[in-house]
Amino acid sequence: MLHSGLSLLQTHRIFPRCNAVSRGQVTHSFFAPCGCASMAEKPGKPRKTKDENGNAGKRDQKVVEGGRQAGSSSGREAKAARKQEPGKRETTLWGSSGDELSNTGARKKRRLGGGDAVTSPPGGVGGLASSIKESRLQAGPSVKEFEFNKKRVRLISEAVEMKDGSEGIVYWMSRDQRVQDNWALLYAQHLALSHELPLHVCFCLVPRFLDATIRHFGFMLRGLEEVAKECAELNISFHLLTGYAKDVLPEFVQMRGAGGVVTDFSPLRVPLQWVQDVKERLPRDVPLVQVDAHNIVPCWVASEKQEYGARTIRKKIHDKLSEYLTEFPPVLRHPHGAGCEVEAVDWEQARSSLEVDRSVKEVDWARPGTEEGLAMLESFIKERLKLFGSERNNPNRPALSNLSPWFHFGQVSVQRAVLEVRKCGSKHWQSVHSFVEEAVVRRELADNFCYYNKNYDRVEGASDWARKTLQDHAQDERSHLYSRAQLEEGKTHDPLWNAAQLQMALEGKMHGFLRMYWAKKILEWTSCPEEALETALYLNDRYELDGRDPNGYVGCMWSICGIHDQGWGERPVFGKIRFMNYAGCKRKFDVGQFERKYHPEKSTV
Repeated sequence: MLHSGLSLLQTHRIFPRCNAVSRGQVTHSFFAPCGCASMAEKPGKPRKTKDENGNAGKRDQKVVEGGRQAGSSSGREAKAARKQEPGKRETTLWGSSGDELSNTGARKKRRLGGGDAVTSPPGGVGGLASSIKESRLQAGPSVKEFEFNKKRVRLISEAVEMKDGSEGIVYWMSRDQRVQDNWALLYAQHLALSHELPLHVCFCLVPRFLDATIRHFGFMLRGLEEVAKECAELNISFHLLTGYAKDVLPEFVQMRGAGGVVTDFSPLRVPLQWVQDVKERLPRDVPLVQVDAHNIVPCWVASEKQEYGARTIRKKIHDKLSEYLTEFPPVLRHPHGAGCEVEAVDWEQARSSLEVDRSVKEVDWARPGTEEGLAMLESFIKERLKLFGSERNNPNRPALSNLSPWFHFGQVSVQRAVLEVRKCGSKHWQSVHSFVEEAVVRRELADNFCYYNKNYDRVEGASDWARKTLQDHAQDERSHLYSRAQLEEGKTHDPLWNAAQLQMALEGKMHGFLRMYWAKKILEWTSCPEEALETALYLNDRYELDGRDPNGYVGCMWSICGIHDQGWGERPVFGKIRFMNYAGCKRKFDVGQFERKYHPEKSTV
């Protein structure tokens, strides 16, 4: 059974009727989580300090992969955690002794970390994939028997009731390109099962998207090919629709007689506009609902406003994790077929139809698809997680998860990764804590910024203090000025910056610590902040496999415009924006080793 209200599906409602439901936004009554989220934390008295680069600031803020601090939310919390004995830590997000996770399908408690629970990395006989399948079945035999949390869903259309004679349910897949561990597809299957209707999965392939190249489209298409194969095995129709959603999806819905459409969520302006366009062109009697299948706590539930930083959103998210960080039920073999033959996808033709730059080559180290993404997750848990807590800021150490491409394309669920990593809480609790901080708090903070700040990729989106200080120093003399072409080719005077740029161009990934240094130097070497941000985003989106992502926008905005940060000691060009320099990097890691590995003379783009 669903939560009260969603049982109205049995009376042909795709969404429960409720006066509090507001189209396109969250309300305090119907959607509000049980128990109000805490207000923003009040910071303690600031203390003066200096960072590795000599920034004089008010608080000690460590910087990590993704461009922001990771770790405990305050010095007092970190100190308390260090004092606790390994086997006696209090129950925490990252899975310490006594930590339990509600299994909403079977109404049982399942221990997911520390203590007597799981003390070794998941996997064993059958590997991680097998253990995940078992975990899904423990949550419930299917989504129909699972208590689906209605707060993950919001109504977009005016229509609420499914029309009589509906002939199917459509899941419009966009950001979350996977079958299992996908709340949006699970919700669509629940609707289809409840009404004994066929289930269709549609993906709308556009010819171009911002600065995406064949590196990105190739990764995405091969992942979708896996999705199509898995759908076929589950008797779910997969359709690759060529064109913009507004032009092809409403026509498909009408042609198939679909009674409702479910889609996933992205906070970025272009996907949001796609949803609005489809809403306006769908038949008026076809409901459209949206499920945040990317974040653990849905973006509109985590906060109703733009948060100032991690310290103001952290507690709001932590307070809701017991409700949202649950196991997934499986997407099962669908018992109601489409009744007509589904046209096979010509993947080579789809690839050749793209109008994208093909000069940026695809990479070898990251193989697309959920299966390969889960293999990367397994290798992280078994081989690199133990180093993550202490070595993740060292570009020469294999300590990172390397999961960002699969997260970006939605081929692996962040929630799944967190569920599995948490199981190592008693063995590598510091690393698990740091991973959860980055994967949950920092990622959801990025979605929060992009959703509530329409200028998320412009200097105008920065805080007042940051815009003022950048403007005050916009005319400062630069020690070096480089064109976009010189930067793209890694032809600067700084061998570390050149090496980082080369790593990104060759591998589609730059180490997270160097991403900050890289972006800040672009501010220092271009004529104005606007040019710096535009250049950084162009290079990031062109070469990084996870380009055009909220985390990328926030990382560049943090580095250049000081979002989710504070003012530091004033200096030329940067003003009060946090400064990073070569000497600071040398104190962090062996710069020479990294420069030798990615030397221009040894590699060609």
